[in-house]
Amino acid sequence: MGNDLLHELEERFQLKFNRFDLLVQAMTHASYANEHDTVSNERLEFLGDAVLDLAVGKFLFDHLDEPEGVLTKKRAQEVCETSLYQYAKTIDLGRYLLLGKGEDKSGGRDKPAVLADAFEAFLGAIFLDKGYNEVMKVLDKVVFPAIKRNVHEDDSDFKSKLQELVQSDKRTLEYVIISESGPAHERAFRARVYMDDVIIMGEGEGKTKKEAEQNAAKATLEKLASGSSDQGEE
Repeated sequence: MGNDLLHELEERFQLKFNRFDLLVQAMTHASYANEHDTVSNERLEFLGDAVLDLAVGKFLFDHLDEPEGVLTKKRAQEVCETSLYQYAKTIDLGRYLLLGKGEDKSGGRDKPAVLADAFEAFLGAIFLDKGYNEVMKVLDKVVFPAIKRNVHEDDSDFKSKLQELVQSDKRTLEYVIISESGPAHERAFRARVYMDDVIIMGEGEGKTKKEAEQNAAKATLEKLASGSSDQGEE
């Protein structure tokens, strides 16, 4: 991949890196770094994670008149891997990544963990090169609008609780509707929740897809609370 594509990423957010190599590093996955004896984006990811925590914390402090516990939970939801993946997808970050041949062939450009890490590394590179205010250019376009859409959603839903439970280990969750039944006016949906794409955590039914997903998350939480370990892989 040539630098032209990365310059396109710069222009998208009206950035002009003083050290263009930082942007290259931010887009360099460990698989590519290993193949080409260069530096991966892992250290920049660490920095970007801290910058994002601060920025989202300040945004929530300004927009949500709630106690510390609620703010902490909200921030965790907005900077978890699932959210980071969505931010990265919004700007099609996968197309800019430098991946090793094997990682690229295995679909690395669309893997939640890869994209989430790259998004944080991107923010870290901007912060290191141009400072906090320039990071805000990206957050104002990508992150804060998404937070505004759900900032007042109920924190007590089961999907949020399950996400909070697994995010500290950087595990990913995916909800899949596995069946639909009944007439059009009285549909019944069955959802299944997977962890890390392959581990079946639980299933649930509902009259809507959202209700089915919530019940799948609820079933998973109950299973985990009871110490059950009968999760399987497909």
